[in-house]
Amino acid sequence: MKINLPLRLATLATVTFSSFIPFNTPVKAAGFEEQAIDQEGVIAIARPYGQNKYDLLVIEQIPGKQACWAENGSNPVLVDPLLLNFDFTGICRRATDSNGYSIRVDGTDLGLDYLLRLVPRNGELVLVGTPRVGSYSEIVLGSTKGLASGFMKIILNPGWQFSKRAYQGKALGHFYISGSKAAIAGDVAATPSNPSVTLNPDTNTTTTAGLKDISNNPYKTEIEKAVALGIVSGFEDNTFRPQDSVTREQFVSMAVDAIATVYKVDLATQPQRDMIPFKDVESSRWSANKIKWAQWNFLNVGNPNNTFQPTESITRAELIDTARRMAIHLKNQLDLPREIQQTQEPAKFSDISGSWAQTVITEMSGYCGVATPINETGTEFAPDRKATRDYTTAVLKRIVECVKSEAQQANNKTNQ
Repeated sequence: MKINLPLRLATLATVTFSSFIPFNTPVKAAGFEEQAIDQEGVIAIARPYGQNKYDLLVIEQIPGKQACWAENGSNPVLVDPLLLNFDFTGICRRATDSNGYSIRVDGTDLGLDYLLRLVPRNGELVLVGTPRVGSYSEIVLGSTKGLASGFMKIILNPGWQFSKRAYQGKALGHFYISGSKAAIAGDVAATPSNPSVTLNPDTNTTTTAGLKDISNNPYKTEIEKAVALGIVSGFEDNTFRPQDSVTREQFVSMAVDAIATVYKVDLATQPQRDMIPFKDVESSRWSANKIKWAQWNFLNVGNPNNTFQPTESITRAELIDTARRMAIHLKNQLDLPREIQQTQEPAKFSDISGSWAQTVITEMSGYCGVATPINETGTEFAPDRKATRDYTTAVLKRIVECVKSEAQQANNKTNQ
């Protein structure tokens, strides 16, 4: 990757990868199973952060180990997450974001269609599945039955329970909040392709339809798909700002989020090899954990000053070089051949001859059309031009979908 290099490598650097992180959240068509777990050994918690904000924390107690949490009171039940006071490794299992839990209804994983979140309503916090696609309806799964400061237990509504994702009979780290239409209270409404439960259809949700500045953008469809997948999001004023340039730290953040749509990313995992951190990325920086994780897994960069230059804009050539490294990383995690296979005829760009990234750009043009001309027209790639949010988003979405397609094809061959 060339993301921070004034140093121009003459040839592609070889990336060294190790399977440190298990593959446990790929495409939902990959044949995952559901495994029952002890309902008394798992808890959903509303975890406070910031100013009056809460996110979802799921904790599972490993039998025979020190207690992971304690409960007190009612309406709401207050939770003391004891795991915060000691090393919980080997004692508790926990999931802290959308890569670690999802909704499952009648055997269908709705993780790509719904985002689990906590919203305040009528004096309590309500756990809802917010649709990523505008034509779907909200799902209500439980609530805190009251409101107080601190950690609160989420009581699941009738018909919902905890289970675990499994593959070939082996439980994985991903939690399901699962149910069946027959058991869940409330009216059932059909969605375009998945089962769903409609309990609160009038709730306002933010969807890609609210992005008011992409209607004429050539990447509109890909931006909407990327937002739906959770790769990227718009801004609070319902804009996407497609022509804004992308800084190095912004891109790394987006890239890690894209990888997290394929398998669970644990930013707390410690590198299993020596790694010198970038001296211009303080540990308190908002992007520090993602940069560290990316440096360990796929960036493989450095320069004589050991700096990352996080606020510098990336170029289109640097973007494509990094996208290639992402693809190799994902293929390695999914036990796929690491070679970048050509899926189509590469484009013949008129302005990449002599560029340090010429070979990479050509190769990635033939890999699911990841590298394409400016605004998808003409023959200019403009390798040294700053990468914009719209094209960067399209590149990340293409990488994820291309690798997932390879994984699905490999899975189909195995099952034949």
